[in-house]
Amino acid sequence: MKNRICYFTRTEKLLWSVSAALIVSAFLIFDRVNLLTLAASLVGVTSLIFCAKGNPIGQALMIVFSVLYGIISLTFSYYGEMITYLGMTMPMAIMSLISWLRNPYGSGKSEVRVNRISRRELVFALLLTAVVTVIFYFILKAFNTANLIPSTISVTTSFFAAYLTCRRSPWFAAAYATNDLVLIVLWTLAAFSDVSYLSVTVCFAAFFVNDLYGFVNWRRMARRQSAE
Repeated sequence: MKNRICYFTRTEKLLWSVSAALIVSAFLIFDRVNLLTLAASLVGVTSLIFCAKGNPIGQALMIVFSVLYGIISLTFSYYGEMITYLGMTMPMAIMSLISWLRNPYGSGKSEVRVNRISRRELVFALLLTAVVTVIFYFILKAFNTANLIPSTISVTTSFFAAYLTCRRSPWFAAAYATNDLVLIVLWTLAAFSDVSYLSVTVCFAAFFVNDLYGFVNWRRMARRQSAE
């Protein structure tokens, strides 16, 4: 039990606590009705703190978050977000979970082995992301997706981040942080129609800080694993 309690550092405990407090406060101020939004936000921020540790539990929770967030996106006709998370992020999270479980660092499975991708693979990932972006642009346009351009950019950043996550690259967290900024814009625009969506905006603001921490910690993990 003591080992479990000490698994997270003081910084990580503080980060999760403040993030959860902000999410709950935003829900109580701006929403108070959509419990699904609150549940998704808390699952998401908990997922990120595990992902920041390179723990496969984070990917399992991301699968749950993808389902909940897809449903929330549907309520505001953000079909891009719905299709992205249910049709791309969730399957990629499943693939990432399998990849992380198959590539543990050390004898246990609580930390994944950090991977470095080559420049050639990076170019491939960027080209693949560009192709996916073009395809999704026309799909989202056909569905009359609200705020089409930001929604399309969200697809771009989400796919690139999901690819890097599956490949166990520290840069996945930086890519998700970029995606968080896009989502902050998207849900702020949605809040002009319904102020309750500000709670989702606050959620992704918390995600942004957590993803930045995840990037820093994964770089630290990479150095430690290389030295051992």
